[in-house]
Amino acid sequence: MNHYPRVIYVILILLLISCKEKTNTKKIETKETAEEWISLFNGKNLDDWVVKIKGHPAGDNYKNTFIAEDGSLKVNYDEYNDTFNSTFGHIYYSKPFSSYKLRLQYRFTGKQLSDGQSWATANSGVMIHCEDPKKIGLDQNFPVSIEVQLLGGLGTGERPTGNLCTPGTHVVLDNDIATDHCFKSSSKTYHGDQWVKLEIEVRNDSIIKHFINDEEVMRYYKPQYGGKVDYNNEYWKSLETQPLKSGYISLQSESHPIEFKNIEILEL
Repeated sequence: MNHYPRVIYVILILLLISCKEKTNTKKIETKETAEEWISLFNGKNLDDWVVKIKGHPAGDNYKNTFIAEDGSLKVNYDEYNDTFNSTFGHIYYSKPFSSYKLRLQYRFTGKQLSDGQSWATANSGVMIHCEDPKKIGLDQNFPVSIEVQLLGGLGTGERPTGNLCTPGTHVVLDNDIATDHCFKSSSKTYHGDQWVKLEIEVRNDSIIKHFINDEEVMRYYKPQYGGKVDYNNEYWKSLETQPLKSGYISLQSESHPIEFKNIEILEL
């Protein structure tokens, strides 16, 4: 009796089953690894964002400091009459986050207000793990947070961006608790009004990484409360060394116009 046809039939069935399993596996892997980035800014208005400016209650967008225009979220000083008067401001996304990737593009434009601090020229930031904007002191300069500092080039010389500043916080950097206020990244300098891509990877209270134009420029560990705060300092001091696990995301106003666009988040 010739068994070859039956053997061939069995082989074909096995091949079909194998191909089907590979196809299903591929579909599962694709589904599991797909990155679902969510836009935080619709390009049209400031819905889902909360403004807090020094000297003004949360929700008061003093002199239209933050506006949505041409698809960008802009820090705008048209109504300031060239006088900043230390009205440091932040605009917060309305929901806190813990572990995520945040990406956006930014560029500095125009000129700094005449009475802005010299260090604030082409200076802004993305604040992460921020305290609740509705609980910030009326005259508080900056939220307790981790600041991803953004600096523009001044035409000559080096001025890295994607740096780290720590208002009311500390981190572990190079295996030690870092208690200075600001730390330089390894990024290049970006002069003029060119768009720069920023990405931040935040893993709860474990590790945080900064990327500029897809290049990692800084990483540090174990964000925690620590250092002096210009409002309710005794309260924050009582939290010193406790891990900073989550918080709000905010964009900064420090006296130099800046624009942000394509603000997206991927929760991890």
